[in-house]
Amino acid sequence: MYFLSPLDQKKLVDKILPSARSIGISEDLRGWNWNRPPLKPMYDEKIPMYLVCSKYCPTSRDVFLNRVVRATARPNEAIILGSALHRVVSSVINSFLDGRKISFESWYEAILKEKQVAEAISSVRERSRIVWDYVLKNCEIQYMNRSSEQPYATKRDLLATSVPFLVEHKISGELLGLSGLLSVDCYDYLRGIVFDLKVAHEEKDWYRLAPTGYAIVLESVYEVPVDAGCVVYLWFQGDELRTSKDLFFINDDLRSWWLEERDNKISIVGEKRDPGISSKCYEDCIYWGVCRGEVVSNSKCE
Repeated sequence: MYFLSPLDQKKLVDKILPSARSIGISEDLRGWNWNRPPLKPMYDEKIPMYLVCSKYCPTSRDVFLNRVVRATARPNEAIILGSALHRVVSSVINSFLDGRKISFESWYEAILKEKQVAEAISSVRERSRIVWDYVLKNCEIQYMNRSSEQPYATKRDLLATSVPFLVEHKISGELLGLSGLLSVDCYDYLRGIVFDLKVAHEEKDWYRLAPTGYAIVLESVYEVPVDAGCVVYLWFQGDELRTSKDLFFINDDLRSWWLEERDNKISIVGEKRDPGISSKCYEDCIYWGVCRGEVVSNSKCE
């Protein structure tokens, strides 16, 4: 899922990394400068990364409902499936790196069914199995390739270089006004790429915000530069699994955009400010019933 194709590798080596070296990043936008503007948060509030990076609600009223009203969201099918497939990918890679062999059936029954995901969508089991097999085979192929190239390497070395990923890596975003327990979908520590997995087909420019935000967080905690980001798209065409990657340079424009989103949404929480109901709501919005119901009666429309 997070392995680069030959074309991705060319793009990284011949375009993204040279751009990072020649154009560079403004020092003020590096995460290690978290204690001074513009990175220093304006409020003491802490919000999760997904609220900073989500642009599903045009007015960001989902932030107000989530953090101020404390309304309960109603997950839709896309969110349930996305959550399940995220678990599949992280479980396969982490178990492979740990040297544990677990069957899909035992994993599915123990983890997904416990959370009643199996009953939520009939296709969850089938699609989870497809993704499970796909990710596991890719890990095995990469390991075998590296093993044939480095016959004297230890198993630990082979794993660390063939599958060089921190998956669901836990890290604190408190220095930047974020939650104390963030989870990065994947960080390739050999190539310095932060990945974000989207169970979706349609590309959106704002999907780049999550890798950008996590890159800044990684810089704030570990003080190492992170210049490359990648959005991994996963979807199904009928019964066939499809994937694609959007690999990009995390430049000043993206970093500034992420900071604008963070500052706007933290201010909504800090000021308890209702930004109002958008005139362009999505019917599958997880806050649809709450937002247009009676929970918040003094709402305004754009």
